[in-house]
Amino acid sequence: MNNLPDLPPGVDRRLFLKLAAGAAATAGFVPGALGPGSLMAQERPVGQERPEPPPPVPLGNGEPPAWSFQAYPGGTGSLLENLWREDGGSPFERTTFEIEPWSGPVPGTEEDVAFLPVHRLAALIRGEHISPTELTEIYLERLKRYDPALLCAVTILEGRGREEAQQAEADLKSNGWKGPLHGIPWGVKDLFTVSGTPTTWGAEAFQDQVVDEDAEVVRRLRGAGAVLIAKLSTGEFARGDQWYRGRTKNPWNVEQGSSGSSAGPASATASACVAFGIGSETQGSITSPARRCGLSGLRPTFGRVSRYGGMVLAWSMDKVGPLCRTVEDCALIFSAIHGSDEKDPSTLTTPFRFQRDPDMASYQIGYDEQAPEEFVEALRALGANPVPMNEMPRGSSNALNVESAAAFDFHIAPLLEAEAAAAAAAAAAGEPPAEEEEGDRRRGRFRGGRDVSALDFLQSQRRRYLLMLEMAEAMEGFDMFVSGRGQVGLTNQTGHPAVVVPYDFGGDNPQPLTTTIIGDLFADDKILAVAHAYQVSTDWHLRRPDLSGIG
Repeated sequence: MNNLPDLPPGVDRRLFLKLAAGAAATAGFVPGALGPGSLMAQERPVGQERPEPPPPVPLGNGEPPAWSFQAYPGGTGSLLENLWREDGGSPFERTTFEIEPWSGPVPGTEEDVAFLPVHRLAALIRGEHISPTELTEIYLERLKRYDPALLCAVTILEGRGREEAQQAEADLKSNGWKGPLHGIPWGVKDLFTVSGTPTTWGAEAFQDQVVDEDAEVVRRLRGAGAVLIAKLSTGEFARGDQWYRGRTKNPWNVEQGSSGSSAGPASATASACVAFGIGSETQGSITSPARRCGLSGLRPTFGRVSRYGGMVLAWSMDKVGPLCRTVEDCALIFSAIHGSDEKDPSTLTTPFRFQRDPDMASYQIGYDEQAPEEFVEALRALGANPVPMNEMPRGSSNALNVESAAAFDFHIAPLLEAEAAAAAAAAAAGEPPAEEEEGDRRRGRFRGGRDVSALDFLQSQRRRYLLMLEMAEAMEGFDMFVSGRGQVGLTNQTGHPAVVVPYDFGGDNPQPLTTTIIGDLFADDKILAVAHAYQVSTDWHLRRPDLSGIG
């Protein structure tokens, strides 16, 4: 079959083929690769040597692949068209997040202030009942007091925090109030870069790593006036709650880890060492510690928050979101950090219309077999009509293993070369191979993906796409569904949003019990609205851990 284009009059076809073959060779394409009978193979001059291709460009952890995962099966273009049509206006228009003014007496103790949700702290600052510097000192003191027991902070940014608080205070006096995050102290998971400070990824090998650039989420929160006071712990390379100085603890039970890998943001927020934390999730790392520490946490729809400046585990699965003491705080913080970013090609801007007083009957809400009955009944009492959820699809992909292996090739490849050289030397000397150490075993997850063929990876991603279509079919007619455990494996493959909500209190060591609401793609505002309506009618989220024995 002749697939060549029609050439302009006067252009010799044989000369064109020679030039094309030369251009292809320069680009690293082998003309004969199409087969010995191909036109390009026939036209290759006898004895011509193909130039050596340039050496591969060295890669670190962060460079994305040439294509980006799209959570919407129909593609971003059709998603935006649908949003524009359904929204009745520009889906890119941002709404202002309003807070209620402070009324009544101001809390009498620093602890009472520290445990206030962000939106009430904002009311205190706006009403000039407390200053950003005073609030920052409260949280810095708590961090220094409780961190030795909780191990929630990698680096307490005492000097930087005070400088940012002073700047926030000066801005209040000169330029007025920026919004609800102005002067609010917070902490970020130590996977995100902050200029001039270590970004350790929870790993001893990287404890001195300094990337002199702010992650995008840090930049956006600073722009909103928030005061960064700590880099908070993560399990080694974003796994679990164990990092190089120990295990991050759950403030409700210090015999228990805070789960991972957003261990520090969860522990520090639950103990009121920060007003809120920013975490990340690839496969449960926001929802799991939020559940363990009894918090409200949002794992947004994939692509809604920039990951730029964050450690990569999987380009097609990593997500950034807030861990807070209330759902309203999650909505407030998400409103400041969401939206497209040219530095993260997976991102896009979609509407966010958080409703504080939603019409619960207007939402189509499902529930799975693991959903807590008392939570579902509480939604009915609020006017919702929950119905049993469609059967969820089953399936998975090798995305996490392969992508994390690629992201950490810069770290693992030299280790493998050193191990191979050591094994060869031992064999030559007639010695047994060296025993595997604990650190080597923990890094093993970055090795398995190296053995997957390109064909198997692509076939797995094709099946993942089918899984996404099946999930879209299961969600047909539903805005969201309540799930006891959150369908973590499935929904992180498909990119759906989730919000964690405390709904009870109990267990062997009494602490908050939580459930999860899974939303349709880009329905982050809807799941937050429903969770907020539930929270307004209850007080589970207002309970505090007893820290008297650890401070």
